[in-house]
Amino acid sequence: MAKIGIIGAGTWGTALSKMLAENGHSVVLWSALKEEAEMLRTDRRHPKLKDVLIPEEIGITDQIREALKEADIAVFAVPSVYVRSTAKIAAPYLESETVIVSVAKGIEPVTYLSMTSVIMEECHLAKERIVALSGPTHAEEVSIGLPTTIVAAGTDLKTAQYVQSVFANSYFRVYTNPDIEGVELCGALKNVIALAAGVSDGIGYGDNAKAAIITRGMAEIARLGKAMGCDERTFYGLAGIGDLIVTATSRHSRNNRAGNLMGRGFSAKEAIEQVGMVVEGINALPAAVGLSQKYDVEMPITFAVNEMVHHGADPKTAVSLLMTREYKAE
Repeated sequence: MAKIGIIGAGTWGTALSKMLAENGHSVVLWSALKEEAEMLRTDRRHPKLKDVLIPEEIGITDQIREALKEADIAVFAVPSVYVRSTAKIAAPYLESETVIVSVAKGIEPVTYLSMTSVIMEECHLAKERIVALSGPTHAEEVSIGLPTTIVAAGTDLKTAQYVQSVFANSYFRVYTNPDIEGVELCGALKNVIALAAGVSDGIGYGDNAKAAIITRGMAEIARLGKAMGCDERTFYGLAGIGDLIVTATSRHSRNNRAGNLMGRGFSAKEAIEQVGMVVEGINALPAAVGLSQKYDVEMPITFAVNEMVHHGADPKTAVSLLMTREYKAE
């Protein structure tokens, strides 16, 4: 049995806490909001997972020291924009042997650091102690035990295998992968492409367009990844095309829903308000555009989404510009 602190009580943090408790581990779930922690303790339900009962054996707290006390594993499950600030307040309470698992999907603007790199920087961790857990995983499905596969990526194989053994069960299959940078790049940028797929749906385009966005979108993510030294195989595995497919097509996808609203004429701000949750694809855009420019990699779909989100470009015009670009070989 492992002692696990889940840092972040959103849908994903809540779903993972339930699953890990059912795996037989001792779990404490932390919320930064006292009111939220009290609500979860009292109701034993997350408002976005209303049909899921949080097991009584899961501790729920708003004190990060309590969640991290003697923890074998600390799972960072806060939105990407809060990873640095959360890591900063967590750092003094991390045990020297605690393994860190990051499930946030994003790239920090300006620094272009991955989420694990941000955590390592704030917590002064060796890279051997941290694992990125990423793949096609909606909290809504994991929380009710539907079959799911995911990747535990880390530079140290033993650490990745330890995380694999703790998280895996009959419905949650975990693979290991040493390409942590590639896995995290996929997790962040697939959200941008999912926005584009949602825009296509919102405009009223069909399956042909969505299939093109998914495949060409992954092609541009892979181009960037190769330029950054990542393993090309990562992009065509679970953390790459697998996660992109589920995010670009699922009714559970916040990014897909936000894009759909934009395709129907709503602004990015209005779309975020209607979704009512963090839309990571919009948060990832500054770093996606910056990395494309830094490594001189062409990413036309990403740039089209950026024009819509940050410059108010008309979605139909953006699609027309994509379709009439210079002809070339695939």
